[in-house]
Amino acid sequence: MKTIQRILAIFTLAAILSLTIVTPALAFDGRAGDVIVIKTDEVINDDLYVTADEFTLDGTIKGDLVVFGSYIVINGTVEGDLIAAGNTIVITGTVKDDARIAGAALQLDEKAVIGGDLVSAGASLEVKDGSTVGNDVVFAGAQGLLAGSIERNLMVGAGALELRGEVGGNVQAEVGEAEEGSPSPSMYMGDTKVSIPNVKPGLTVADSAKIKGDFTYTQSADIDLPSSVVDGKVTRNEPAVDEENIPTPPTAGETALTWVFDLLRKIVTLAIFGLLLVWLAPAFLKGLSEKLQAQPVPSFGWGVVAYAAFFFALLLIVVAMTVGGILFGIISLGGITATIIWVGILALFALTLGFVLFTGFGAQALVAWMSGKWILGRFNPALAEHKVWPMLLGVVIVGLLVKLPFVGWLIGFLIMFFGLGALWLWSRELTKKPVVSEA
Repeated sequence: MKTIQRILAIFTLAAILSLTIVTPALAFDGRAGDVIVIKTDEVINDDLYVTADEFTLDGTIKGDLVVFGSYIVINGTVEGDLIAAGNTIVITGTVKDDARIAGAALQLDEKAVIGGDLVSAGASLEVKDGSTVGNDVVFAGAQGLLAGSIERNLMVGAGALELRGEVGGNVQAEVGEAEEGSPSPSMYMGDTKVSIPNVKPGLTVADSAKIKGDFTYTQSADIDLPSSVVDGKVTRNEPAVDEENIPTPPTAGETALTWVFDLLRKIVTLAIFGLLLVWLAPAFLKGLSEKLQAQPVPSFGWGVVAYAAFFFALLLIVVAMTVGGILFGIISLGGITATIIWVGILALFALTLGFVLFTGFGAQALVAWMSGKWILGRFNPALAEHKVWPMLLGVVIVGLLVKLPFVGWLIGFLIMFFGLGALWLWSRELTKKPVVSEA
């Protein structure tokens, strides 16, 4: 929200809330309930405080009216101030002093009369043609459609504003840009009991509008302002720019430095994971490398199959959890249902963790170890059989390859598929080995 909108919103809500917590000086009338109606022939000589789901004023209140509710309708007369907060607030009658209202849908009907100021905050404010506000209007919210008469000044901070009526003083408006395309409140406000107008994003001044004072607005470009609408001076202010939050493109040196740091992190992480594999599971690493060397093309093909099979396995586990839970739940075996769900969750976690670790680090460590052994074997066969140096050399090479601009992601995918395929073939062969029974 822009600066003026923040100021307006804070000012509006502070004005409304401060007046609601002031202790009444003299007597007052208090009412509460689901539906409260002040009938046409009823006159209340004190201030009236109301909390209700639906409140309707058809009579007269000699003092102030403070009301909180979901649906508030003012058809009668309030001789003091009106302070109202709710989902929908409709004023068709008369408020002789100030009106301070906050809600989702705010509406001044054709016959509405506000003798003093109108201070409002909400998703939508509609001031219909024929209504009158005797002093100033302040509004902070999503959108405003102002077609009535405002005797003095207008101050607005909103995402969308259309001015059709007459303003006797100055207008100061900070409104969102027309191209921002924020959705109308009517799209997400379905529980109001009045229709919400569709106000075009940005600032619109109709031919029927009349501004007798100065017109100051904030937009990045001049708006289409009809001639003879503004009697005073027209001023356009540029939207405030928060220079601290403007992203600045990195320099070539910063980009290169970031790439180097990312590469170093990649190499160090891969080296730690790879050395752990060499230390903890050398037979596993050797078996995968032998499969990949002996069957490179089948390894790639089976890697693609294994990649798809992982997601299919996740789906099967979820289906099994759902069907099992429903089945045993129907026959009132809640303990078995809970066990099935927990076993399914653990299986999902274990399968996902293993897949992520192998595709993110294991396959690359495998290729790194094979690459390091192959290169060192060309120069120093004895060094190629060392447990550490082939892995360290290989992770540097693999790290450089997967961090190459534009093609690094493709190399990473190829390594992943080769590694998954080797794991698939090695696992399948392992399951086929005959079990030797003891004599």
